[in-house]
Amino acid sequence: MSATWQSDVLVGVGLRHPHFADILTSDKTVDFVEVHSENFFSDGGAALSVLRQVRERYPVSLHSTSMGLGSHQNIPVDYLNRLKRLMNDIDPFLMSEHACFTWGQQQGQLIHSGDLLPIAHTRQNLKVICEQIERVQDFLGRHLVIENVSAYVQFAESYLSEAEFLAQVAMQTDAKILLDLNNIAVNSLNFEQGDVVGSINDYIDVLPLDSVAQIHLAGATIPEQGMVIDDHACPVTRDVWRGYELALKRFGNVPTLVEWDTNLPEWSVLVGEADKARAIANRVLDKEVNPVVGGSYE
Repeated sequence: MSATWQSDVLVGVGLRHPHFADILTSDKTVDFVEVHSENFFSDGGAALSVLRQVRERYPVSLHSTSMGLGSHQNIPVDYLNRLKRLMNDIDPFLMSEHACFTWGQQQGQLIHSGDLLPIAHTRQNLKVICEQIERVQDFLGRHLVIENVSAYVQFAESYLSEAEFLAQVAMQTDAKILLDLNNIAVNSLNFEQGDVVGSINDYIDVLPLDSVAQIHLAGATIPEQGMVIDDHACPVTRDVWRGYELALKRFGNVPTLVEWDTNLPEWSVLVGEADKARAIANRVLDKEVNPVVGGSYE
């Protein structure tokens, strides 16, 4: 068991299928887990059975990836019914989605993009996403937490930055923000000359102090040339860790999750990343009340 597990700081990990046996057979080393909602939409089966067993030991966060809250098409009722059924089954402590679009029409048929497509930050899209969020929150009877995304295009018609857009979403809908620091880093590397720490600092400075309900940490593969893809395939980068310190100083004690989706490591490695986040949070948050406390995560 981690020596630093006993903490007021909540740090979890994204739970993926290869780690199902690990989490059920090992000592409790993380504070919560997050799963992708759509992977458990079936009426039964082994995966849902495992999630119910995990829920007996851990708080669970449901992270949706297919709702498409920025879509101009209404989210299908069947999708919402399945999400609500899972919510009632698992009783998650938090439910989140992305500020993106996924649903559209082609030749009169409703289609799903299969990816998290970025949206222009315009007044029209702000109205659309706020209406979608309020519709979903009313249906579920729960508040949502909305995540910023990695975007591989930029829109000339955007009149707000993404941070300004999300701040408006939070103020107009009572939804909170899921602050993904790696997504800010990827966008910084692709579009903002790569001053990742500066980009994170500018981003979080726009968000209201009480608007952030969760932080995501992850790593992305940095190619020698070309765009950076948010592949969640490596440890959290040094600059994202530094950005995490800045976010903690601004928003305080916020539940934090480490994501790792491809080139998945051993469970112990993933837990080690969570331990690192917890150590940083303990140091930074203690430092806020006692400047004598210090230390380094490097």
